[in-house]
Amino acid sequence: MSSPASPAAAPEAPDRTPGRERRYDIDLLRVLCTAAVVLVHASAEFIDAGHRTTGILGDTAGRFAVPVFFAMAGWAALSGAPVGDETRLLSRLGRILRPMAVWTALYLLCAHLTGETGTRTGAEAASALFGSVEAAFHLWYLYAYVPLLLLLGVLVLVVRRRALPLKALALLVALAVAPALAGDVREVTGWAPPDWGWSVPLSTVVYAVAGAALLAAPRLGPRALWAAGAAVAFAALAVYQLTVRHPAAYGGVAVAAVTFAVLGTVAGVRVPERGRPLVARLSDASFGTYLVHLLWVRLLVGPVAGRLPDGPWAPAALAVTAVVAAAASFAVSVLWGRPAWRKWLG
Repeated sequence: MSSPASPAAAPEAPDRTPGRERRYDIDLLRVLCTAAVVLVHASAEFIDAGHRTTGILGDTAGRFAVPVFFAMAGWAALSGAPVGDETRLLSRLGRILRPMAVWTALYLLCAHLTGETGTRTGAEAASALFGSVEAAFHLWYLYAYVPLLLLLGVLVLVVRRRALPLKALALLVALAVAPALAGDVREVTGWAPPDWGWSVPLSTVVYAVAGAALLAAPRLGPRALWAAGAAVAFAALAVYQLTVRHPAAYGGVAVAAVTFAVLGTVAGVRVPERGRPLVARLSDASFGTYLVHLLWVRLLVGPVAGRLPDGPWAPAALAVTAVVAAAASFAVSVLWGRPAWRKWLG
């Protein structure tokens, strides 16, 4: 069953390339990772409410999501649907930045109306230009994803297309020199600008390149072996987070082991024909789900976690509330799926 490709492997608006066969395993990964992000943030509510073990175990179960998103972004940029020209690259950036700006404003408005920001709403809005803010802290991912997409896109245009994307290169250079420039401004004027968040750690680039290679490669070994490795890696990560450090760094060994084990398990899996339309629709709604889900987590999960007494009910409560929050987030995103709405809401 052939259909246009779905190369937008990060939680963003789909980017269709005619003539390519759709990768339903990538769609499935996007849906799983989006649900896992909801679980991670639901788990944080349980940790804040005092249910530490339950919250850390829930966080462990979803910790692979962000690195896998970076891996899928690398596959999209380098293999699945590399850009053909600078206009296409800048258009991809626009499809991320428009909804990002809209939802940052909406989360800041909600925080202002509820009194969370007090009189700092204007300062928080200005800070959002430099890096993610508490009201929309989950958007930190996009402050790393946008420079990554720009970097990989420029590389593709320069190396594969033999092009000179002047605007994209200028933007990339501006992002690169901004942290040092902010330091210079601080020294000269005494004004301390907010921390610069538009940056790409080396571990993120490695996830993108290695993930692209793994997702583009033929089947590497038995899937059952990958799944067994994933189970061991999840157990090791749980022990690490419970006894050494929580949250585990995304660039750490334990998270990397889980990430690549999940990629090896799911990559190339065959999605049944009858399930493909649903998986594709949920995949198309993943970016919007990612953007809106924090509202549902705060409305549904936080109150339950805060009122839950100590005891064995916490794991079940986390599972139920996380599923409800994820389902509500996907449902809302699917409902605004008209192109004119998705352009601004994700």
